[in-house]
Amino acid sequence: MKTFLQRYRNPILLHFVILIWGFTGVLGKIISIDSGSIVLFRMGVAFCSLILFFFISGRKIQEERAKIIRYLATGFIIAAHWSFFFEALKVSTVSVTLTCLASTSLFVAFIEPLLFKRKVSTTEVVFGLLVVSGLLMVFNFENEFRLGIILSLISAFCAALFGTLNGLFIKNGSAFRISLYEMLGGVIGMLIYFALSGQISDIQYPTDIDWVYLLILGIICTAFAFVVSVEVMKTLTPFTVSISINMEPIYAIILALVFFGDSELMSGGFYGGALLIFLTVMANGVSKSPRGKKMIKKLRERWLA
Repeated sequence: MKTFLQRYRNPILLHFVILIWGFTGVLGKIISIDSGSIVLFRMGVAFCSLILFFFISGRKIQEERAKIIRYLATGFIIAAHWSFFFEALKVSTVSVTLTCLASTSLFVAFIEPLLFKRKVSTTEVVFGLLVVSGLLMVFNFENEFRLGIILSLISAFCAALFGTLNGLFIKNGSAFRISLYEMLGGVIGMLIYFALSGQISDIQYPTDIDWVYLLILGIICTAFAFVVSVEVMKTLTPFTVSISINMEPIYAIILALVFFGDSELMSGGFYGGALLIFLTVMANGVSKSPRGKKMIKKLRERWLA
């Protein structure tokens, strides 16, 4: 049992975090303030909770200046990702938004080789294309949510970019400090956006119940989940993390049906696409195992023979 937990600790932690992120869509839907304000307060709460953790644990927050700049800049990308994500939630549904985020893995299949300086993996591209095929099934059957789908795809690209960057950062950095400065960068980025767009006075402040949702969103769904998601990248590749995150729509659809009922019911084509995405995630997990690698190697040898 101990050996099993040691071997699969990070994959188990990752899927626990993905389940938490599935609940993010529900919270984003019921919080009454606009998407930009949600991101600002979400990242602010996450930053404050991480600062409190550093203070209680006695850990040092000092970091090299060059690293801090990189982390802060990545925080801008994360803020953009969540802004498009929450806006997509506002104009469509939880199910549509999170299913479209499945395209993140295809973006990572091309971004990761560039940043990690390795060849593009044919297997990863195939899995990414299967995910997009599932996405197209969703798109064809849910045309009324076209704007939400487009916003979700932009959010997915941002997720692929910052996820891959974190895969690089964690090699020589601390998941806690990376997350701390990225949350701070996101807050700064959102304030700059509001200031430059002349909307600083339009920031919407949470109501009493919104604060409860934002605390859950900022502490559990952001600070805790983000630190763990960065930490697991010590042993899992950005592509494996991103394609595993495609399980988020499955969890989210179940949660959304529980919380919102009939408003989240979709067409058969939508669920067909979601099933294809789910099966692709499972296939990726198998392909990364020793037995799966041998199987893929044999298939390649037969194909090229």
